[in-house]
Amino acid sequence: MDRMIYLSMAGAKASMQRQDTLANNLANVSTNGFRAELQAFRAVPVNGGGASTRAYALETTTGYNPDPGAIMATGRNLDVAMKDKAWLAVQGLDGTEAYTKAGALDVNSEGLLVLRNGLQVQGDGGAINVPPDSELTIGNDGTVTAKTPTGRPTSIGKLKLVTPEGPLTRGTDGLFRAADGDLPADPAARVQDGALEGSNVSPVETMVSMIAAARQFEQQMKLLQIAQTQGQQSAKLLGSS
Repeated sequence: MDRMIYLSMAGAKASMQRQDTLANNLANVSTNGFRAELQAFRAVPVNGGGASTRAYALETTTGYNPDPGAIMATGRNLDVAMKDKAWLAVQGLDGTEAYTKAGALDVNSEGLLVLRNGLQVQGDGGAINVPPDSELTIGNDGTVTAKTPTGRPTSIGKLKLVTPEGPLTRGTDGLFRAADGDLPADPAARVQDGALEGSNVSPVETMVSMIAAARQFEQQMKLLQIAQTQGQQSAKLLGSS
């Protein structure tokens, strides 16, 4: 009976964790450049004497879906969509270099090129300083050109675009980082200006997975109720003997 309790308890917990992951994916279905988290179940044996036949079922996040999202034209000169496997380098809140597919750029009050959420965009030489009252354009190679009302167009920097050879690791801040540190800029990486890459989350597929996870949770809870009923019946039989 305790075997049924262990298996049901672990299965119910794993189903709840999977629901959390799926709910987070669904909440980011309209987030530019979002990469859906992937889930998988794994069996973990219970340590201790007499428990060699017991195993927990744990839900684990195996990584992210690398498939690109849909490219949406915006016509805004500071919107860029990274093509193919290219990523944009930014500076995280912890000061480290991180990578994102979100390409909605802006200029902050200090004249720095940043993401819409305020994170500093990294250029090949560090931060990109924008002259006051200038109009910006971004070339397909990431070159940022500024045109002031009284001057000619001038290159003020180039977006640092990287192409990872392997999968990146998602941090708690939603940004991605490489396991071996900062990646070098890729001169062959390209962007599409006046466009943004959407999320690669499929709302229909995610909803179906959430329904399946909810049904799995219900089944695990029913097994716990069956184990409780069997325990009560066993206690009655032992008490009457």
